[in-house]
Amino acid sequence: MKPWRVATTAEVVGLIREMTSAVGDRPPVIAVDGRSNSGKTTFSERLVAAWPGAAVVHTDDIAWWHSVLDWTGLLVDGVLTPVRAGRAVAFRPPQWDVRGRPGAVEVPAGCTLLLVEGVGSGRRSLTPHLDGIVWAEAPAADREERDRADVAAGLIAPENFDAWMREEIPFVEAERTWERAGLVVAGWAALPHDPEREFVIADS
Repeated sequence: MKPWRVATTAEVVGLIREMTSAVGDRPPVIAVDGRSNSGKTTFSERLVAAWPGAAVVHTDDIAWWHSVLDWTGLLVDGVLTPVRAGRAVAFRPPQWDVRGRPGAVEVPAGCTLLLVEGVGSGRRSLTPHLDGIVWAEAPAADREERDRADVAAGLIAPENFDAWMREEIPFVEAERTWERAGLVVAGWAALPHDPEREFVIADS
């Protein structure tokens, strides 16, 4: 990975456009992958705000009470296939019905960019369905501090967090998705920058 550098939001948008320039007449699909609490959601939210018509799907919603990481089929059949066909999505994963969760995983018609955000979103088995990968990186100490805060706040039970890590750590190490990413972003203050207008990135 090349050294970190500061990039404007406009430059990052341009890099994503370059990454998806050969897509054609359908919404491009970008995975935003990284370890837990590495800055994936923050990056996705900022890019969606800067890209008119963009939408984001969180794999945590697909995985909810289903499986930590074994949700490829649900994502492909329920979200990616209809999006790539230009259709709107209102997908309710099976466990949403079983457990009475309201709402749906939604992607509006006319979406101009779909970000699939979550651990494992850039996995090799999804390669035929993706147009690019962004990897969010953060030091272990920063991620662990955020993990502890989530557990302390009751966002996840300690035993569930431990079970998640037992699956996530070997999965991430086996996939090595950062090696296939077209863009790597820093999910922490790797360099001084304005977090409202700039990103810290490493060119692929």
